[in-house]
Amino acid sequence: MEAYLDHAATTPLRPEALSAMLPYLTEHFGNPSGAHGVARRARHAVDDARDEVAACLGCEPGEVVFTAGGTESDNLAVLGAHAAGRGTVVCTAVEHHAVGRPCAALGGTVVSVVPSGVVDLEALARVLGPEVGLVSVMSANNEVGTVQPLAEVGALVRRRSPHALLHTDAVAAVGWLDVAGETAVADLVSISAHKFGGPKGVGALVVRSGAALAPVLHGGGQERDRRPGTHDVAGVVGMAVALRSATDGREHAVRRVGALRDRLADGLAASVAGLRETASHPGPDGRPDRSGKVAASCHVCIDDVDQEELLVLLDDAGVSASAGAACASGAVEPSHVLRAMGLSRRQATTAVRFSLGYTSTSAEVDHVLAVMPKIVERLRH
Repeated sequence: MEAYLDHAATTPLRPEALSAMLPYLTEHFGNPSGAHGVARRARHAVDDARDEVAACLGCEPGEVVFTAGGTESDNLAVLGAHAAGRGTVVCTAVEHHAVGRPCAALGGTVVSVVPSGVVDLEALARVLGPEVGLVSVMSANNEVGTVQPLAEVGALVRRRSPHALLHTDAVAAVGWLDVAGETAVADLVSISAHKFGGPKGVGALVVRSGAALAPVLHGGGQERDRRPGTHDVAGVVGMAVALRSATDGREHAVRRVGALRDRLADGLAASVAGLRETASHPGPDGRPDRSGKVAASCHVCIDDVDQEELLVLLDDAGVSASAGAACASGAVEPSHVLRAMGLSRRQATTAVRFSLGYTSTSAEVDHVLAVMPKIVERLRH
């Protein structure tokens, strides 16, 4: 039995996205920047994809900038805003490295979070001022699933740093949150196709009208001079189709996958001693309240168990899980997200992320619940 529970790292390509891509990988191979008929056919496909992405994200087509993925979108937002002379940069301590590292390179300010992973609004208020040019707060955390209060963040930024742009990394939010509604307050919004059933190597950055942004790459004049380079036509077509599927199927997916996640988390808590779920808290009825997380996230810490050893044995048992962000796999340092949430270095090295997706099944959850107690027992003896 195979159980793929690492959808936060990447998702299977949706069949409808693959079908839409195939013509642009074969007979419709034109460069959309050209002027002849073959090129125009490719250009029409890019334009149609832009319209679809804009409709799903609640913006105008001209505000969609196609990129090579979430990392480039985040870099373009942070570095592009700074290069345009916006001012200093502020981000939270739990941002993806694609935001955190550019912020650090620019000498930006990092804002703390509370133990659940939510940004400390009082701490954010203290660092805002007229000198701030960009504030970056992710929509949902890629490791623990925490959803950020973007509406409150936006109101705070507008009040204290009225000339600043608000950027949100929505890479982990698509398919689980109403991204168009949740990110309406943001000037810049990053997404990545392979996180919601699209192809790898393509993403987008929403740049609202009036948001000054300088290019990070230099070359041709594609994407209104914001992102040069020949378009990956098949990639943007596949992303648009996958985004539409994820958007239209969101409510059903949240109910179905959320129920699977709850069964997995509750089952692990009942069968594995010393297991604690992160970014959740007891509700009024005493049961875990996971309303502050995306429906696909099950992140736990397990006492007296090394995460790397656990992941190896899970892999041997056919279970694909992770220690955190896929781009940090093999890293010696514990998760910066967990450390920012107040976990000790040791606690952070006992964490495992199970992330579900649109293909997740009851059988996969059953398999994890069957093998996990045995594996933990083995590691403790």
